[in-house]
Formats: sequence, structure tokens, C-alpha cells
Amino acid sequence: MAAVPGGASSVRQAMDALQPAGVRDALTRNHVSSRKRYARKNRAFRRQGEWFFVPEPSFVADEKLILRNKPLQRGAGKPHIVEQLFRTGGETVHVCNQHPNGILPKEYRELLRANPKAANWGWRVMRRNPGVYARGTVRHSDHATITLPFWHRVLMNTENQSRTMARVAFLD
Repeated sequence: MAAVPGGASSVRQAMDALQPAGVRDALTRNHVSSRKRYARKNRAFRRQGEWFFVPEPSFVADEKLILRNKPLQRGAGKPHIVEQLFRTGGETVHVCNQHPNGILPKEYRELLRANPKAANWGWRVMRRNPGVYARGTVRHSDHATITLPFWHRVLMNTENQSRTMARVAFLD
């Protein structure tokens, strides 16, 4: 089940609405037929749950900056664990159970100034909406494990653009 942005009056329209622009571009570039555009695996992408993995075979990551066995998650959902992950850009946020989508450093400092006990809330520093690339296995308890033999750009479905999911963020 997924919250669909905009209005959809058919399953096909809903599935189109959930594909981010980068996935639609990859479908066009790879001339994927309408029959295969919603499959979990085609020439344009692999999909596991809400995550799309778009092949980037020429992408080269700095080996020293590759993260191992890291979670991919949106908000407070169960994370997908990626064997090799490389990220670039995004904005730094502080995340805890009370702020699962993260708050900016300025907001974090203001919160601690107003409520010093908040320092004990189990904060983690993460990146919101970074450019993310994955390689290797991607595991999740609700999905079959997939293997990405080379780098793939990671894109989240557009569910967070629906009104009901407006406060969900892509965290890494």
C-alpha cells in the first residue's frame, strides 16, 4: 500500500505517479515497453519496496568514502540495509525518536537551549535527501534480497509528495 501524490483513478495512473522523474527518464532512455515499466526489475531499474535502483555502470565512487552495511530509510520506517553505499550532498539533520525526519542544526541548537534534557534523546546526525548510490546486496525483512553488481542511483518513490505523507523524509 502507498499514498499516491495527485489524483489517480486507476492502478496504472497510481503506479506512474509513484515513479520519480529519474525513473521515468530511465524508462524512456532504455525504451522499456509499457508492459514491463511496472515490473520490479527491467532495463531501467530494480525496485525493492519504495526504493528504485537506477543503473549507473560508469559511476565511480571514492573507495575511502564507501559506507558498509548502512540503512536506507524514510522517516521512522524499517530500514533497508545496503552492503555498499556512497552518498553525496543533501543537508545535515539531527534525528531522534521525537524528530524522525530530522531537524536542521540551527533548530537542534535552539531546542537544546530551550530544553537541555533533549540532549539525552538519542540523537544521530544524518543527511536528508542526499544523492545516494548503492552496490552489492540490499536486504529488508519484508522483501526478497536483491543484488546490485555495480553502482545504482537510489531514488525513493514519490509517496512522500502526497498530502498524507508530507512529513516523511529520505534519511541516510
